[in-house]
Order: sequence, then C-alpha cells, then structure tokens
Amino acid sequence: MLPEVSIIIPCLNEAATLPIVIEKALRSFKRLHLKGEVVVADNGSTDGSVKVASKFGARVVHCSQKGYGNALRCGFKNAKGKYLIMGDADDSYDFSRIDKFIDELKNGTDLVMGTRLKGTIHKGAMPALHRYLGTPVLTFLINIFFGIKISDCNCGMRGLTRTAFDKLQMVSGGMEFASEMVIKAGIKKLKIKEIPIHFYPDKRGRKPHLKTWSDGWRHLKFIFGSLFSKSVLVREAKKNGR
Repeated sequence: MLPEVSIIIPCLNEAATLPIVIEKALRSFKRLHLKGEVVVADNGSTDGSVKVASKFGARVVHCSQKGYGNALRCGFKNAKGKYLIMGDADDSYDFSRIDKFIDELKNGTDLVMGTRLKGTIHKGAMPALHRYLGTPVLTFLINIFFGIKISDCNCGMRGLTRTAFDKLQMVSGGMEFASEMVIKAGIKKLKIKEIPIHFYPDKRGRKPHLKTWSDGWRHLKFIFGSLFSKSVLVREAKKNGR
C-alpha cells in the first residue's frame, strides 16, 4: 500500500537534529493511525546525515542541485503520499502537531499554511528583523498583488495535496520557493487555509542556511516578476476575448 501522508524534510548537514524530527513524525503517524513516510531530501550533506536519516526510519532521496527549493521539489516529486507536509530539519517546526494539517487537507483544502505570527513564537526562534519587518512586508505585497489573505508567507511548515503540488509546477531553486508556492496557489485559485503553529528555536547549534538580505531580495524579485507575468497573461486574455 502506498503511504497516505509524506513528510518532506530538506536536508544539508542536519545530522544533529534529524533523529528528533524523524521520530516525532513517525510517532504522529502511529498516533493518528496513518500509513506515512518521512522523505529526507538530501542536498549533498557531508556530516553523515544520509546514514542518520536511514537509521531512524526515513527514506532518503538525493538532490544534486543545491538550494532549499531544489531539495524540496526533489522531495515532493519522489514522495508517494496523497497528502504532503513540509518542514525543516532543525526542529523549529513540530511534527508531533500535524493533526490539523491532515484534517484540513482531508476536508478539501489544497494548501494548508502554518502561521507563526498568529501562533506562538518561542523566545529566540525568530530574529526581530524577520518578525517585524521582513515577513510582514513580503506577506503584505503578496496579499495585495495576488488577492491572498494570509499572515505569514515565509512559514516553512505547510501541507498540500499531491494534486495541488502537480498544478503548481514549481520551479524555484532557492528560498523564494516559499513565495512561489503561495503566489501560484493564489493565481490558480487554490483553496488556502492558515493554521497557527508553535515556532521553536533552531536546535542545530550553528548558523542557519537562511541569508537575510540576499534571500529577502530573491523573494522580492520573484514577487515582482510574478506580478509582471500575471499582467501579461491578463492582457493576452483580454486581447483574445477570454
């Protein structure tokens, strides 16, 4: 039997925290009586992450193209579940709390977004610059330009159906993957629902992969590029009488 749920975790040298997140995910499957799998999308780890992931019960897929988006796209494409949940390997997102994501997907929601800003951000989990400027500004632009009503466009814990993922036709290789998913879901009129979540401090004990300014710029470029593309499509549709 194919798994009903796949949890996809992008990975680049995450050996220290992979056991924690994989065990939480597997315990959730057992508690919820779900047939599920944990897919670790490895992006070229050199710290033994692949062996650790396999040892603790995950299925590892290898992504040769570097980047957060590339790793997630590889994981999604290789996942076997009907329902797909993504989250980071640093234990900042709690895979023991996937219940509401599954419920919403089963009830017909296409994309379930976690929201940290309406949930609980634990001390030290999010830099003030991200919490009060970066994420609110990017979220505001996406909401205004693409007719979406969300509060946290950068939350990395999300769930979507296999059908929705196939419709989105994701292409981004970097952190702008997060914006692309929401923007395309809005353009394609997919049903989106937000769920408040707990957001915890990174437990890896090292600097995160996220680069505030360069990754923020990638998000902005994608947002404005998508707005231009949307305008072209609208003009063409009007021109052709559609």
